[in-house]
Amino acid sequence: MLELLKSRRSIRKFQDKEIEKDKLDVILKSALLSPSSRSIRPWEFIAVTDKKLLEQLSRCREHSSQFLAGAPLGIVVLADSGACDVWIEDASIAAIIMQLTAKSLGLGSCWIQVRERFHSSGERAEDYIKRILNVPEKYRVECIIAVGYPAEDKKPYDEEGLLYQKIHYNQF
Repeated sequence: MLELLKSRRSIRKFQDKEIEKDKLDVILKSALLSPSSRSIRPWEFIAVTDKKLLEQLSRCREHSSQFLAGAPLGIVVLADSGACDVWIEDASIAAIIMQLTAKSLGLGSCWIQVRERFHSSGERAEDYIKRILNVPEKYRVECIIAVGYPAEDKKPYDEEGLLYQKIHYNQF
């Protein structure tokens, strides 16, 4: 697991290659297996493979989301905010588990933050996404995970560079 964590990097350039259905299924199953506070499971996931929709979603933010247009898959992570007071945490846990699963399958991924971000027109990014994907009002969008076969190489993290000073035992 430590090697997986060290090698998982944010990938923003993807090969023009479709993700096999069995790999997509494993990624989505991993999300459904994610821990959830009190097992409420407030999350929902929209797997987007349609190129036109991915292009539209890539414009959900003024900056830092355009690379989604080049990904073969975008997974929109949302949750029913009324179902659970820790919906953000539950959705975030599911999102990172999908990223780690994607890495274990030889895929790359990158988190695109949506909650509390804005679309270029001043509209909230999540409202823009909800409009495009017909998401019911009660749901909140946490992020989009871009997934695909990497078209860039990034060196794994080096344990020597870890910020060990951030670890405390028993007291700060």
